Amino acid sequence: MALPVSANPLSEDDFLPFDPAQARIGQLLFYDKILSGNRNISCGTCHHHDLGGADGLSLGIGEGGVGLGPKRTAGTGKDRIEKRIPRHAPALWNLGHKDVTVLFHDGRLSVSDLYGNGFDSPAEERLPKGLNSIIAAQALFPMTSDAEMAGASEENEIGGAVKKRIDGAWPIIAKRVRTIPEYGEMFVAAFDHVERPEDVTIVEIGNAIAAFIGTEWRNFDSPYDDWLRDGTPLPEAAERGRQLFFGQAGCSTCHSGPLFTDQQFHAMGIPGFGPGRTRPFDPIPRDVGRMGATDDLEDAYKFRTLPLRNVALTAPYGHNGAFPDLRSMIRHMADPAASAAAWTPEMAHLPDAPWLAATDFIIRQDGREMARQIAAVQVTPVALTETQIDDIEAFLNCLTGRTAFDRPLGRPDRVPSGLPVD
Repeated sequence: MALPVSANPLSEDDFLPFDPAQARIGQLLFYDKILSGNRNISCGTCHHHDLGGADGLSLGIGEGGVGLGPKRTAGTGKDRIEKRIPRHAPALWNLGHKDVTVLFHDGRLSVSDLYGNGFDSPAEERLPKGLNSIIAAQALFPMTSDAEMAGASEENEIGGAVKKRIDGAWPIIAKRVRTIPEYGEMFVAAFDHVERPEDVTIVEIGNAIAAFIGTEWRNFDSPYDDWLRDGTPLPEAAERGRQLFFGQAGCSTCHSGPLFTDQQFHAMGIPGFGPGRTRPFDPIPRDVGRMGATDDLEDAYKFRTLPLRNVALTAPYGHNGAFPDLRSMIRHMADPAASAAAWTPEMAHLPDAPWLAATDFIIRQDGREMARQIAAVQVTPVALTETQIDDIEAFLNCLTGRTAFDRPLGRPDRVPSGLPVD
């Protein structure tokens, strides 16, 4: 069978170039809790090597949580979490591809000249100039979230600075990093324009983290890649699944191109729960998706098409991790309305937090809201047999790289701040 039109073999030339010395700094920063307000959480806490660059939870446990991955708890006493992270932690695979121009589930960060700094972002003109990629820009925003890394305004200087202005914390974080001698020396050695540690700003920190993410999770040596390059046959079930994926099932309508994403936004009726991404004028605990970034009613309940390479490693699935496995996600994408009607809260992986239990699923009691979410879906249901679902799942498993868990740098044993590494 001929190759699908959108499928071109990936190569190193398809990715942004990054400096290895900067990536080494980024590796340390990625796992260093010095970037968080209370020095108790790192990027790696929610995007860990052992978990395929994700956290294994439906909705993340950020500031105040304890532990790692599916075993992470919601904390205790005054340090316990105040709310869950509203959305599922997205995977990091192949974000350094040159075609990636939009990030976050609602696309609120995109490549743009709108503000003169290269990006359209929540920071607007306050996002500093000099960030070398969309990954670098994205890396700065979890540091400004009270629930993710910053902490509450009364707890530390970073949380307090963020409350006043979204960019208020970045100079404080940069000073924390550059005044650690080991980091200062590494930045001077790796960045030509940095002549002394005092020259290090949040821009260099973001670019170092981007160099790490952009190279560390670059991976395209799956059985599907072998099929693309050399015609190496896929297993029979996976080949049937491939034909369904690019044919009758219609998956490739949105999951197209070498990364299996059209980088567009679609409403697929993923069952809503959790705190939502509420807006000041819309306090209902719901997530309107892309509309939250654009204020365009046409974008209601639409979310970014997520790429599928190494997707088998990053369960659960959906913008809020509503589905625990590939099979249930495939079934939902084929018939969103039927799947949503059959969905139960037990399918979500939420660490126990009794003080949040009353509101975790309260949005599901709003029949009109649930109906609006399904009404926004504009895809025609596809009837799939159980065998066909098996076959599509087999194909998706063939998107897993052979070296997915054999990363260039991996998790460091220690970080320059001396703080513990998850």
